[in-house]
Amino acid sequence: MARFRGSITKVSRRLGVALSPKAEKYLERRPYAPGEHGQSRRGKISEYALQLREKQKMKYLYGVLEKQFRNYYKKAVSQRGVTGDNLVKLLERRFDNVVFRAGFSPSRAGARQLVSHGHLMVNGKKVNIPSYQLQAGDVIEFRQKSQNMDAVTDSLNRAPESRIPTWVQVDKAQQKAVFVAVPEREEVQEQFNEQLVVELYSK
Repeated sequence: MARFRGSITKVSRRLGVALSPKAEKYLERRPYAPGEHGQSRRGKISEYALQLREKQKMKYLYGVLEKQFRNYYKKAVSQRGVTGDNLVKLLERRFDNVVFRAGFSPSRAGARQLVSHGHLMVNGKKVNIPSYQLQAGDVIEFRQKSQNMDAVTDSLNRAPESRIPTWVQVDKAQQKAVFVAVPEREEVQEQFNEQLVVELYSK
């Protein structure tokens, strides 16, 4: 399964946004781009560079590679409604993302590992595809042999209620979640501008 294997902290510093809990700590100490000239890089950023940076933010944030991200965009274009909103909704419906949103893991990378290792089920059936698109009403729960893992229990205990969105209903005691509804764009609080991504691909 293809995935990014580089340093997410370096990418976070380059893009100026924390893409993981670990990267958040690094950005607090070094809020500038990596490399010898990271602190001195200034100057006007071109329109294309801004659009590209927003695309990179979304790609790395949701943990998808270029080809997969472009396919999401093509699907968003083919759907009714605002393309940018559709793109965000498709990414938010990913199985690994919803597992992260539910608080089962402190990061999307960790959530992706839970899914790909076959620890979770959707509506009673094992699903190990991180990109699987959830539908409203889908029930997520751990397989019997994967229940009450220390890492999951710890993540749920640490996850504040405010971090779990209203469109994911979580039963912490049973380690179970329901994907209540596909979120509207205003319900997704992330540091990116998807409209710039649409403009980039529209050229």
